[in-house]
Order: sequence, then structure tokens, then C-alpha cells
Amino acid sequence: MSGVWLILACLCVSACRDQPPDHPAAAPLRSDNAPRSSTELRTTDGTIALDNLQAQIESEQRLATYGPLTVKQRAGIAALISMRGQFLGSITDYEQAEALANDLVRDAPNDGRAVLARAQARSTFHRFAAALADLDAAERLGVHGPPVESLRAGIYQAMGRYDEALAIRQPAAAARPDIETLAAEATLRADRGEIDAAERLFTEAPRHYRDVSPFPLAWLYFQQGLMWMREGALNRAGALFEAAHTRLPAYAAAQGHLAEVEAALGRRERAVALLRPLAQRAEDPDYAAQLARILGDAGDAAEARRWRDVAAARYDDLIRRHPEAFADHAAEFWLAAGNDAQRALALAQRNLEVRPTPRAFELFLHAAVAAHDTARACATLAQLGPQPWPSFRAVVTRAAPGCEHSQG
Repeated sequence: MSGVWLILACLCVSACRDQPPDHPAAAPLRSDNAPRSSTELRTTDGTIALDNLQAQIESEQRLATYGPLTVKQRAGIAALISMRGQFLGSITDYEQAEALANDLVRDAPNDGRAVLARAQARSTFHRFAAALADLDAAERLGVHGPPVESLRAGIYQAMGRYDEALAIRQPAAAARPDIETLAAEATLRADRGEIDAAERLFTEAPRHYRDVSPFPLAWLYFQQGLMWMREGALNRAGALFEAAHTRLPAYAAAQGHLAEVEAALGRRERAVALLRPLAQRAEDPDYAAQLARILGDAGDAAEARRWRDVAAARYDDLIRRHPEAFADHAAEFWLAAGNDAQRALALAQRNLEVRPTPRAFELFLHAAVAAHDTARACATLAQLGPQPWPSFRAVVTRAAPGCEHSQG
């Protein structure tokens, strides 16, 4: 999610307070796939860290029973709840954080920190124009510096405005090279298709880590894994998702993507074992959708249908409540287990309007080809030059024979 480092900075100094470094952090893989020494970067056990985070949220909330909280305290609670939601796959947490931010702006409309908290909540649900307007307002109210600039860069990146994001990320990493700034630039370089530069930054970032919280490291390994998964390097991606999952066993996205890689590598039993508990407990329907697809591919039609129905109902509900944030994954579901290409195409179009990134164009082309809408596929191809991801080029190869336009 955009603005993630605004919250991670808070977690680094608080979620593992007074906890000894119990666990060596799994190191990111180097270009030769060899893990670094397991004695590096010892961190707090992930389960303990999550318990500490929960206790901190509850402690901060209890303070409200003794008197009004400050703007800073209320914004901090919203940030912590949002980060808990990100790691646990809890939509309720995101919605609670947004409600807290909205209440904060209502109560303190002239405090830039309140408006900044609302910008974070809006960006979480991909309401990017509103979030950027909030950032401008926060600056007019006197809030400046890394929190604003980091969130602005994250929004630009999520919208595909990579040059504008880089104009913020690169100077920040040069001026203050730490795990926060280097990892943020790494994810941007990855989105731009600059894989070698991104890998150097991903490898460098943990060397600047001086805390014991597992949260930033787990997030870093997850993002690095996403890059290699998109590049088709499944074994490398799987090792990184495994590292994130080991660091933080409750990290739903890491577990879900690890299952996706396991299934792609033919290890369906482990993929299903990883996905079943996620599909049962996580509010994010992506895990039920993945489970339905994998079970269907394995020939287990009855259970696949059950999880397909669960995912369909959840996506329908989320699209009604937060269409900008879930249009992409809902489109992916209807393209695969949902088996409704026309519905997928409508959602992919909606997603493309919100965030015209290479992956959004890729999803739209997948949907247009599946829906046999050659005219829309060709019109879209006419707008595009070379794109960074192998999977995107595969879509172009499928669509191009029916088009007059050739791609570079």
C-alpha cells in the first residue's frame, strides 16, 4: 500500500519495545541465490512482535478512557491499526483506521497531522486524488518533510507516475540511506522494470537496519519476492516469500504468495495447506480465490466451487464498498476461478482508470483477450511501447496477431 513506510517507521520504534532480538532475520538473496549468514540482523520473534503490536494498540485505546487523546496519539492509533490490517489481511482494520482518521479531521480540521492521517487512509483504499488533495492541505497547515513526501511518492508510484515518484525517492535515499529510503526506492525501481538497480537496493537496505522489529524486514523480503515473481524467477521469489513468512508467520500476503509460487512449481499440496487457513480467517478474498483456482486445477470440483462462491460473495461486497481498491484483484478472480471474462473486463477497465500502471494494462489486455474483445485490446496496444514484465509481453503476443499495430 502507498505510504507504507509512514507506518513502518512507527512500528520500528514501538512494536518491539523492550523485546530482545530472539530470531536471526532471514537475509535477502543475492544474485547467486545464496542466503547471507543466518546470524545477521537478529530480530524479535514475529509472533511476539505481533502480540506486542496488539497490546500497544489496546494500551493506546485505553488511554482515551482517562481523557481526550492528542492528535498525534489518535493518528498513531490509526496508523498502527492500518499496519495490523496490512499484515493480517484485515479489511475491517483498514476501515477502522479510515473511520478514526475521518473523525480526527472532523475534530481537528486545522491540524495538518489529522489531514495527513486521512490522506494515508484514503490512499490505502486507492482514492488517490482525494489523498493527494489532503497532502496539499496538510502542507498548507504546516506539515512538511519525509512523512508527507514519502506518502506522496507512494501515491505517485501506485498511480504509475514513476518519474515523479523517483524525483522524491532518489534524493531521499541519497541524503538518508537507511532501510526505509532504500527499500522505497527499490520497489519503485522494480516497478519501472529496472531489475538490477532494484536488486542492488533490496540487498543494500537491510545492511542499514538498526532495529529489532521483524515488520520492516518481512515487508522488504515480500516486495523483493514480488519483483522476482513478476520476472518469472519462481524459486528465488519463493525463497523470499518463505523468508518473510518465517520472519512473520501471520503475514497473510507473504503466505498467500508463497502458496501461489508453490502451486506454480507443481507443489499443490503445500499450496493448499498454506491457503486453507488464510481463506478461512482473512477477510481479503484473494486467498479463497487462489484456493478455488488451485483446487479446480487439481480436479477437486466440489471444494473449488465452495471457495469460488466464498470469494465471489466477498468481492461483490468489497467492490460495492471500495471499488478502487479491489477492482484489480476482483478482475483477476473473474478471469480465473470466477470464469466470467466480461465481468473481469469491466473491472480491469475500472482499475486502469484509477492507476494506469504497466500491470494494470497487462490485466486489461488479459481480460480483453479472454472476452474476445479484439478491438479494445488492439486500441490499448496502440497506446503502449515496450513494457517491463515477461508476463506482459506474453499477453501482447497473444493479442498482437489480431491487431495491425506492432509493438517494440
